[in-house]
Amino acid sequence: MTAPHAPLRTPGRRIVALIGAWLLLGPAFADRGRGQAIQYERPVETAPQEEDIGGGYVTPEVQKPQPRAYWHEVLDVVLLAAALGIAVWLVVWRRSRKWVVVLTVGCLAYFGFYRKGCVCPIGSIQNVVVALTDPAYAIPIVVTAVFFLPLLVAVFFGRAFCGGVCPLGAIQELVLLKPVPVPRRLDQALGLLKYVYLGLAVWFAVQPAGLRDFVICRFDPFVSFFRRDGFAHMLATGGGFLLLGMFVGRPYCRYLCPYGGLLAWCSRLAKRGVTITPDRELDCGLCAEACPYGAIEKMRAVRKDCLYCARCYAYCPRQGPVATTKLVSLSDRG
Repeated sequence: MTAPHAPLRTPGRRIVALIGAWLLLGPAFADRGRGQAIQYERPVETAPQEEDIGGGYVTPEVQKPQPRAYWHEVLDVVLLAAALGIAVWLVVWRRSRKWVVVLTVGCLAYFGFYRKGCVCPIGSIQNVVVALTDPAYAIPIVVTAVFFLPLLVAVFFGRAFCGGVCPLGAIQELVLLKPVPVPRRLDQALGLLKYVYLGLAVWFAVQPAGLRDFVICRFDPFVSFFRRDGFAHMLATGGGFLLLGMFVGRPYCRYLCPYGGLLAWCSRLAKRGVTITPDRELDCGLCAEACPYGAIEKMRAVRKDCLYCARCYAYCPRQGPVATTKLVSLSDRG
């Protein structure tokens, strides 16, 4: 006959009871404890400083320029359209180099230094490309208008934007002192660089968001001057272009500007544009000597290369100061 089990000792019973109570009541007390938890709050009177954060943290610069009201952006588009219209009137109909210079100074002051180079069809190239290829990326209508307006004008009248409206072209135009002619073959070869740059800009723009790079804006050589601030290497690059531009007419516009490539394509369709002497061609060659951009071939303006500077008008013996001086001298003889 099997002996009966010995009864549990008192300490063992207590342990079993404690374990059972913990299993039954533990979750309830745990939920109660979580419900009564108090969020930790640290009163902050001032923002943490760089020395408090540590780890080499540097406070990011404030966005420059600051965002503007929408009606200000619309006003910029209106002023851009007005400046393009004035440029066409001054060059195609008024044929005045003097007033083109006035327009150039005004646009450089407003679109360049006042607006800090932000009304920029050149930089908007990549924004438009991204918007066309990425459904999640949207751009304001004013950016689209800034991009297409100069191209639309170029289709009908040539590169009016380059004449006196573009601040990048304006700042180079005003520093040109003693232009040196660039050999034709070298000029044509260097002119291909802007199409290479355009292709690279488009390629960087269509990359996934994490790899995307807006190289046109990042390597704008003159925006540091317009904003009076920037990296030292970009200030040096802009200074180098301006120094070279004293002797070579608009080197950035002719050889690197990606938007210039688009304008050149559109201007091939233009029915009106720069004509040296529309009523009578003298073929004296003074216009070709006066053009610092190599935009006159066989005594005729090449619209895809013509930058609307109107220098040829000032040196034409049938108009401009030369013609006026000649008429005055003839009247004096009479």
